[in-house]
Amino acid sequence: MKKILFCLLAGASFISQSCINDNEDPVAVSRVEGSIANPAVGGGNEPNQVWIDLSEIDPATQEPVQRFTKRTDWDLAFYSGSAFKVVLNSSIMMAAGKIPNVTDIDAVTEASVASLQTQVQVANFNPSNVTYIDDVNGNFPSGYTAIEEIKANDSDNAVYLVNMGKEIYSGSVPVGSVATGGDSRGWMKVQVTRTANGGYKVKYAPLTSSSHEELVINKNTAYNYNFVSLKSQKEVVIQPEKKKWDLCFTVFTNTITGAGSYIYADFVTINNVGGAGAYEIIVPAPGSGVQAYTNFKTSDIDQSKFIYNDQRVIGSSWRNPVGANGLEVYGDRFYIVKDAEGYYFKLRFTRLTNTSGERGFPQFEYKPL
Repeated sequence: MKKILFCLLAGASFISQSCINDNEDPVAVSRVEGSIANPAVGGGNEPNQVWIDLSEIDPATQEPVQRFTKRTDWDLAFYSGSAFKVVLNSSIMMAAGKIPNVTDIDAVTEASVASLQTQVQVANFNPSNVTYIDDVNGNFPSGYTAIEEIKANDSDNAVYLVNMGKEIYSGSVPVGSVATGGDSRGWMKVQVTRTANGGYKVKYAPLTSSSHEELVINKNTAYNYNFVSLKSQKEVVIQPEKKKWDLCFTVFTNTITGAGSYIYADFVTINNVGGAGAYEIIVPAPGSGVQAYTNFKTSDIDQSKFIYNDQRVIGSSWRNPVGANGLEVYGDRFYIVKDAEGYYFKLRFTRLTNTSGERGFPQFEYKPL
């Protein structure tokens, strides 16, 4: 996308107001003019992960380009950078635990890991269960992963017991409620090694199987990750290219201090792995959040507040599902987003439900800065 660097054109008064006063770097100005966005989360069972690119408008809808995939379309994500990291699908409550003293995947039986199965769980109010999920900050490749970084020597890579999480709930959901998971997707045993050409080899099998399947994954550096569905036994495309999305609406496994991992609906992550950053502005009473959002301009951007090492900058803090007035969007806050291509946006949420009160129909408005 062509970037117009307004700050290089000195002398025009309206241009000077688009520059950041405390930063000499030019600001990339998006060609879009802002819009209302209706992410296709899909209703009270929130079946979809929705990947949104704020700097591209879909001509058919006049909304930002969005791609959505079912939460159960993938199981593991393989980092495409120089490190060798494997990430679990937190949107379906997956977890993984190292099986001690085992390097032969076919030697693992259901009986041999029975005690481990009781531990490799999500949202069971056990503080120690955070061991079995990935770094919720999503600050990869430096963040920790439940499956340890894949080592060059094959024999140094453990076999893992993988809790495959939950299916998408298929029943009816009461108005105003959410159902973040349905039936159990079962268990698998997984072992990942490196290939000679710098990719990944995945050995995997249902826990009850005495043999295993293998997949080879070659890194594609146009993307943050290569994705695999163990259930479908193939590589799948999930996220857009690393510079082609900014926000993801999803169910998300987060943590609660003292209670371990917990599952959240209506969650929004940023593409921090691709280089995006964001920060929250809360307008103190009696100020108006809408007015502050409307008046916010490029020169008000505070570069020191951007967070690039935590995908949860927006998270669930934009909505209140247990408010005194029922489900509500917080009106006292908005967000500043810098996307992976250097464009700046202001963004505020306008809806948590549809007009019938059903969850899974969020809405936000945004405008480039």
